[in-house]
Amino acid sequence: MSTIRAKICGLRSPQDVAAAATAGAAYVGFVFFAKSPRNVSIQQATALALEVPVGLCKVALTVNADDATLDAITEAVPLDMLQLHGSESPARVAEVKARYGLPVMKAIGVADAADLPQIDLYSEVADQLLIDAKPPKDAVLPGGNGLAFDWRLLAGRKYWQRPWMLAGGLTPDNVAEAIRMTGARQVDVSSGVESTPGQKDAALIAKFAAAAMAPAR
Repeated sequence: MSTIRAKICGLRSPQDVAAAATAGAAYVGFVFFAKSPRNVSIQQATALALEVPVGLCKVALTVNADDATLDAITEAVPLDMLQLHGSESPARVAEVKARYGLPVMKAIGVADAADLPQIDLYSEVADQLLIDAKPPKDAVLPGGNGLAFDWRLLAGRKYWQRPWMLAGGLTPDNVAEAIRMTGARQVDVSSGVESTPGQKDAALIAKFAAAAMAPAR
């Protein structure tokens, strides 16, 4: 039986939540970043979080958010985890964990082998790691760009002391190969299950989850 856990990120409607739950996702993500086509307001996220079935982990994705922003989000939205997807330092990750009492997932951008030591560094302070493709230097978004990195960088590695999740350019068509190459037990998708930027497609969500969680890995 498969033990792969999938995260569907950037949900913006009750239909998105229902599609993720029906597909068997383990995590759903709400994006709090104004430049993203997946951005939701605190009011929207609160309503969506109340639609999430019990047992499905609700994650708030933020980018270099200050305490005031995180205070507002955590006070209003019933969350299970915070995802820090900016350039937050290890010290900042530790501060956020201590202040909010929620598990923290830190996203780490990878382009080549020189980026891998950051994973070890953040594994000392984060509860989980999200290993994503490093965005291009001129990119507006820190993630959700539909880009993959060279998965061979992770092949055959002795993995880190924290649970980790593979992200970056995953789609229903390539997620099985990504899992095979990297040994990932958790995968994250956003743009790869959209019909247009910010518009989730229930059929693609179902297809992604089925491909990721197929048995006999």
